[in-house]
Amino acid sequence: MSDKDKFPVTLAIRELQKHQVQYTGHLFPYEEKGGTAHSSKELGVPEHHVIKTLIMENEKKEPLVVLMHGDLQVSTKQLARELGVKTISPCKPEVADRHSGYQVGGTSPFGTKREMPVYMEKTILDLDIIYINGGKRGFLVSLKPQDVQRILRPTIVQVGVKAS
Repeated sequence: MSDKDKFPVTLAIRELQKHQVQYTGHLFPYEEKGGTAHSSKELGVPEHHVIKTLIMENEKKEPLVVLMHGDLQVSTKQLARELGVKTISPCKPEVADRHSGYQVGGTSPFGTKREMPVYMEKTILDLDIIYINGGKRGFLVSLKPQDVQRILRPTIVQVGVKAS
């Protein structure tokens, strides 16, 4: 039995396989509200390398995906300015679940239920390897950020701020 046989085959994994992306799966015990601090500790990797997939919306309730370093927050004011909209705010968990098709805490940017524009923090591309959700709570995949860029074609933004 190969390593890949042990991991869940989520829509995200199917999407990565379809695009022939080299990735490694990482399972860990999920902790409610543990976030990237918990997953980085479990995997023994810097939190800066764990990428959050955030489902947000503008004032017209149009959803979008933001990929951000685990140790940073999104400046929603800066993002709204960059996108030329009035406001950007996080979706309520149940709304995010409906848009993505994933459960909050297990949201992957790959294989979402609804196609949404994707915005990625510029400095993610500076990393050799990133850890991003594989479509299930307690399941991350490590891959090159350039593969994320190739598949999702995100708009590159600079909206990350230190968590306060």
